[in-house]
Amino acid sequence: MGIRAVVWDVDDTIFDHAGADRAGLRSHLDHEGLPDGCESVERALGLWEEVATRHWARFAAGECDFEGQRRDRVREFTGVPYGDEQADAWFARHVVHYEAAWSLFPDTVPALDVLAGGYRHAVLSNSAFAHQDRKLRALGVRDRFEVLLCAAELGVSKPEAAAFHAVCEAMGLAPAEVAYVGNEPDIDARGAAGAGLFGIWLDRRDTGGRPDLTRITGLAQLPGVLRGDTRFGAPTRIG
Repeated sequence: MGIRAVVWDVDDTIFDHAGADRAGLRSHLDHEGLPDGCESVERALGLWEEVATRHWARFAAGECDFEGQRRDRVREFTGVPYGDEQADAWFARHVVHYEAAWSLFPDTVPALDVLAGGYRHAVLSNSAFAHQDRKLRALGVRDRFEVLLCAAELGVSKPEAAAFHAVCEAMGLAPAEVAYVGNEPDIDARGAAGAGLFGIWLDRRDTGGRPDLTRITGLAQLPGVLRGDTRFGAPTRIG
C-alpha cells in the first residue's frame, strides 16, 4: 500500500514561526519596553520562548484553553498580574507585530508544487482552527490543503494516535496510506509512526541524534523519501 497523502504540521514546518515570533517580539518590545528582570532584548526573547513552550505544553495536555495559555504567557513574561482583558490587549498588540513578520520557509511552495500531482494534502496542528486557517490564508497556501484539523476542536492533540487517526478518517484513507511531516521528533514523527502513519521528522537545524526516525533536513528531500529514493541524502523509511 503506497503513500497517497501528505499531512503537514504548520508552525516551524512550513511556516517560520520561530523567526516571526522573535522578529515580532523585538518590534513589540520597542513599544512596550523590556519586562522587569530582563536586562537585554536577547534575554527577553529567551524568556518569551521559555514561557511560550511551557504554557503551550499545558494547552496541548488539555490543562487550559487556547486563550488561557496566551493570557498566562503574558502574565508570566511581564510579571504583571493582568486581568483577562488586559492580558488579551497586550497579546493583541504583540500579534500585530508577529503577523507583520509572517513568512513561509523558502522550500515550502516548491515542495508543495512538486508533490501536487501525486499526493493529496492536509494539515493537522496542535493549535486552533480559526488561528491556523487565517494564517494559511494570509500566507496564500490554504487552498493547497483539503483538510485542516486542529487540537482545540478535536479535543485531542499530537502525539495521541487519535489525533492522527482523525485526519486519516477525514481524508478517507488508512494510516498506512498517509505520511506526516513535522518539526518535532516525538510529537510529530514518532507520534505519527506510532499511529501507523509514515512519520517524517523535518530536522531543519540538522541536530540529528534520532536514528529511530525517518529524518530530512529540508523539504527538497521529501519527494525522494516518499518514493523510497535514497539518493541526495534522503533516508529510507524506517519501521
